[in-house]
Parts: sequence; C-alpha cells; structure tokens
Amino acid sequence: MRYRTLDHTADVMVEAFGSSLEECFANAAYALTDQMVDAGKVRPREERQMVTEGHDHESMLYNFLSEMLYVFDVTGMLFSKFAVTFSGLEVHCQAWGETYDALRHEPKKEIKAITYHMMSVDAERPSVRVVFDI
Repeated sequence: MRYRTLDHTADVMVEAFGSSLEECFANAAYALTDQMVDAGKVRPREERQMVTEGHDHESMLYNFLSEMLYVFDVTGMLFSKFAVTFSGLEVHCQAWGETYDALRHEPKKEIKAITYHMMSVDAERPSVRVVFDI
C-alpha cells in the first residue's frame, strides 16, 4: 500500500508509506496526483527533473509537494511515477507523467495547496502525513 486517506473535517489528509523516507515522499506525490485524478490513468510518457529544498524533513516535504502542485497549475502536467533521492536537505525527483486530459484522467478534487497543518515525517517508521487543502 502506497498511501491511505485519513479522516479530516474539510480537507484531504493522507499518510504515505515506504521502505525509506525517499519512497514515502514519492508515494505522497503519487497520493497528491491520485487525489486530483485517477493516477492509474496517468501514463509515464514525459520525464521532468525537479529539485527542492528545505530546512528539515517537514519543510522538504512541503516544498516538494508544493512544487508538484505548482507544475500542474502552470503546465498541466500530472505525474504517476516518481524516483526521489535526498542530498542533504535537497529533494531530487525524477517524475514521469503526461499533460492533463479531463476526459481521460477523471478529475476528482481540486487541490489548492499543501499545508503544514498536522504534517508529520517519521524517519523511524518510515511514513509521512500531510493535508491537502481543497
């Protein structure tokens, strides 16, 4: 299981899992796409490289997911496959996807922003929790 949704009053809260924090970040990005559209219908046709940074794991996650949302808002690109690595406090991501097509991708929710509210990053477990503002 890549992620699960958790009960939240007004927004969407997800918890992403993996064998490493890098995999958790990748699965959180997948969850972001999957909350906006059916991620299983997003074909990995084009590759995009992204680098974001932060001052701790929470800000790294926030900035990384915010960049994913920004890329969608500006270019219309959706991603369904991710390879994430850390270099210090930088998040390096190779993401594969395609341009949004409302007929094929079955829109679900409009995600307005990533929030720090109730965000957590657990390096021991490893897992991440994040709320998407809808």
